[in-house]
Amino acid sequence: MLTHERTNEKIIEPLLFELSQPGHNPGRLPEVDVPAADLPVELTRADLPLPEVSEIDLVRHFTRLSQLNFSVDTHFYPLGSCTMKYNPRVNDWAATLPGFLMLHPYQPEATTQGALRLLYELQQDLGAIAGLPGVTLQPSAGAHGELTGVLIIMAYHRARGDEKRTRILVPDSAHGTNPATAAMVGYSVTHIPTDARGNLDLDTLRAEMDDTVAGIMLTNPNTLGLFEENILTVTSLIHERGGLVYCDGANMNAVLGITRPGDLGCDILHYNLHKTFSVPHGGGGPGAGGTAVRADLAPFLPTPVVARRDDASGPEYYLDYDRPHSIGRIRAFYGNFGNAVRGYTYIRSLGPDGLRAVSENAVLNANYIRVRLTGVYDLPYDRICMHEAVFSGRQQAKLGVRTLDIAKRLIDFGIHPPTVYFPLIVEEALMIEPTETETRATLDTFIEVMTRIAREAQETPDLVKEAPHTTPISRPDDVAAARKPVVRWQAGG
Repeated sequence: MLTHERTNEKIIEPLLFELSQPGHNPGRLPEVDVPAADLPVELTRADLPLPEVSEIDLVRHFTRLSQLNFSVDTHFYPLGSCTMKYNPRVNDWAATLPGFLMLHPYQPEATTQGALRLLYELQQDLGAIAGLPGVTLQPSAGAHGELTGVLIIMAYHRARGDEKRTRILVPDSAHGTNPATAAMVGYSVTHIPTDARGNLDLDTLRAEMDDTVAGIMLTNPNTLGLFEENILTVTSLIHERGGLVYCDGANMNAVLGITRPGDLGCDILHYNLHKTFSVPHGGGGPGAGGTAVRADLAPFLPTPVVARRDDASGPEYYLDYDRPHSIGRIRAFYGNFGNAVRGYTYIRSLGPDGLRAVSENAVLNANYIRVRLTGVYDLPYDRICMHEAVFSGRQQAKLGVRTLDIAKRLIDFGIHPPTVYFPLIVEEALMIEPTETETRATLDTFIEVMTRIAREAQETPDLVKEAPHTTPISRPDDVAAARKPVVRWQAGG
């Protein structure tokens, strides 16, 4: 039953500083068992008003704060493009095994054979899933994987003495980081528009394709949630003129075990382990942007890569730095190791059939939402979608209710808003990605809420425009927050 109504009464919990009472102490320190010494004066502050609270007040304070957060463990989280998947606890168990948790990056390779084997096998698994055998796990996140891929494109052309290639083609349905990455490497960016079907416009591509093009940065499925119907034509056109095809793998959750980017003509692909392979992300947490390439591009991968050699005593795993054509190191050590363990555990626990089932269910869930909400919200591209459905709130906007208002109203029903205003080529965009683990009951509740909000936009628009009504803070001034951020508590503030 939907019971979240408008209310003007909000209970504001006291802040930790306001609970402070002299003499209250959250814990006791053990007796000093070394000679006592005063801290240097420059390290101490007599004016620091640290709160004095009991342990139970401290625990309750931070527990209450944590309960204000949305997470995949507590709420439906249909954040499009970001693939906010449930994170199986077995992944965390594996990542916190003492042999992995207590490793030091400077340990001798002889003492880290288990960890190196895991990294090597994860490279092999990611290569097999993509159909691109050369893999690095070094990139820290998706955009970092993009940077790695475009640096490899540049290194490839330079190794061939082809200095005239100065442009990267980027469809307007690609992820927003793609043009920024190309520009950061030093390429100029040429945008390719989308046609009426939601595909890359082939006429424009043909007109732009010449020997100054280094490659294309393609997102497939694209940010409209649609599979590129002309993918084989696109990759052939690029290859015929000597360019390379970079594939943004942020949307791989739609095609695992169904198709391989390498088989479609993609030369380079980055993964988001923190999306596709259920590594926790959000809040700026560490990502993992493993990058896969076709065999002849493997020499350009960052150093080191994890390699294996076999002798009479069995296999040995090591970090291979002897790579004269490498683009060099792109970060310290070898990626976010704990996330590599989580991604490896996810892949091995599901296996090939399980990974395919992940994508099939993700696509089924998205299309269930697409069909049920068609007509309630505008559907810019009326065709079967992949892992996410992109709607437009333009009919609600005509009533004065913007997409942002719809997103805010969802919070009142305990649902995290979907991605809004992206992709940019869709007016008043609502990008909804349910992922594979959500039940039909959850999807039905979401559909019921979205339908109700559409009805409210017609009958009681102010109710939507003033949402959320159930949070301690409703509508902060976004401009003031950006220009004059309040980053610390102040008495009376």
